[in-house]
Amino acid sequence: MKNIQFIGTQRSGSNLLRVMLHELPDVCAPHPPHILQVMRPFLPMYGNLQDEKKFMRLIDDVCQLVEKNPVNWNIAFDRKNIRERCAQNSLPQIAKAIYETKAIEEHATWWCCKSMANIHFVDELEAAGIKPFYLYLYRDGRDVALSFLKAIVGEKHIYHLAQQWRDEQMRSLELCARLPETRYFKIDYETFVAAPEITLQHICAKTGIAFSENALKYNQSEESRETAASGLMWSNLTKPVMKDNTKKYLTGLSAEQIEIFERVAGDALLALGYPLETSPTNKPFSIAEIEAFNTINQQAKSDARKQAVQNDLEKRAAQDTFITSLREQFAAFVALTA
Repeated sequence: MKNIQFIGTQRSGSNLLRVMLHELPDVCAPHPPHILQVMRPFLPMYGNLQDEKKFMRLIDDVCQLVEKNPVNWNIAFDRKNIRERCAQNSLPQIAKAIYETKAIEEHATWWCCKSMANIHFVDELEAAGIKPFYLYLYRDGRDVALSFLKAIVGEKHIYHLAQQWRDEQMRSLELCARLPETRYFKIDYETFVAAPEITLQHICAKTGIAFSENALKYNQSEESRETAASGLMWSNLTKPVMKDNTKKYLTGLSAEQIEIFERVAGDALLALGYPLETSPTNKPFSIAEIEAFNTINQQAKSDARKQAVQNDLEKRAAQDTFITSLREQFAAFVALTA
């Protein structure tokens, strides 16, 4: 079974492209529970994964993470079946087995993981024998930052958003530079929303996946309706493509925010063909400035949760509670082994 791995940074139109791909008969592209991003930090507490009991404990926890996803996968995993599908005892293989199981249920021959943070784990994916077709979707980082500032998730200061965006673009560009052209496809959000059908046809031609007009009716699909109902940040999935949803940062960000973003990530903007609005200095930010940014960022992240609509919090509650329990177990593990 073949697979697609999104790379880049969230808030770049990846859910829009995901639900379109999900409507192709050959593709299963469920909403991502971010398995590697969430579970990778906790791996030390599971111990030696060659120990079958410890590996099965990890499998059970990963299955619970997915089963509690805010956008329901509508599946209860057979843990023994997941174990049998793992070619080696590793977290990437568990993720692969889970996605394969969902794809088989939907009679698909491709599975698609939209967890764009997996750009940080590509070496682990490759080492685990998983050789995805990488779909690098990128968007003007200033618009990405503006979108994150309005979302319940993510960093909330322009400095931190610029750092994250720059890092993930540079990692994505470096990966594409060392892969054969048959293993990746690069597309910018601005081109994608201007001509979604052409973008999908290019992806299908590159992968050999059969194109279907159903993909363009994504906003009428059950997957789009369920995703949109699961969080305000995905509400646009039931609408037609917003072809003018570009350069929003010109009015949405302050001049100071744009200057900070370009000072941190101007080189990445230019590398991807986005012109700068300022002439940023190369002078690094002082320790005092960064400490102030950190304080503002943490407070804004806390405020975003407090101001979130009740439906968003309720949809995330089960998974959030589960992840909190993992953090508590990990803290106890660290204290015990200190």
